[in-house]
Amino acid sequence: MTGQVRTVDGRVAGRRGQATRQKLLECLSEMLSSSPYRDVKVIDVARKAGTSPATFYQYFPDVEGAVLEVAEQMAAEGAQLTHLLEGRSWVGKAGWQTAQDLVEGFLDFWRKNDAILRVVDLGAAEGDKRFYKIRMKILNSVNNSLTDTVKDLKAKGKVDKDVSPAALAGSLVAMLAAVASHQRGFQTWGVKQAELKPNLAMLVHMGVTGKKPTK
Repeated sequence: MTGQVRTVDGRVAGRRGQATRQKLLECLSEMLSSSPYRDVKVIDVARKAGTSPATFYQYFPDVEGAVLEVAEQMAAEGAQLTHLLEGRSWVGKAGWQTAQDLVEGFLDFWRKNDAILRVVDLGAAEGDKRFYKIRMKILNSVNNSLTDTVKDLKAKGKVDKDVSPAALAGSLVAMLAAVASHQRGFQTWGVKQAELKPNLAMLVHMGVTGKKPTK
């Protein structure tokens, strides 16, 4: 971990304290994968981490405070999704590869962080601005890059002049997020993961370029 980590009362945590704090966050993340968010209790997180509730309260005010910390760490990782679009071409076969890489990277990130993202979505849907900001931080990592991509294509005359780059990019990112959070649901519709990615990539490619991909 980098930077200073402080306890709830403002003291700087030492290396051992930082390790304990991170262990609590990791245990909380594991519990969110198997238990509803509101069923997770401080005593259970502390017990799983091999420490006490008193130690938990040294670093976090409550479970929600710890969940927000996990979500912030996840959002920082999500900011790297912008790399899926930086310097990439949307022309010809290279464009098809870009669309596939974007979809694969987005779906993989969502699947890896499914448990905490469900909590973030719940908090955002309930109007909690803290969770809403975290959700937007993740989506903006792709939305801003995609908006710039469409602006560039529009300037070069490669997409319709009536296209709004921000509206188009936002619509595609919202679609990606909705599909990513529903990945398990597709199986009940008889859709295999191997089928989902290329079909979603085709929609993204057509959305950005207005053309069917060159495979």
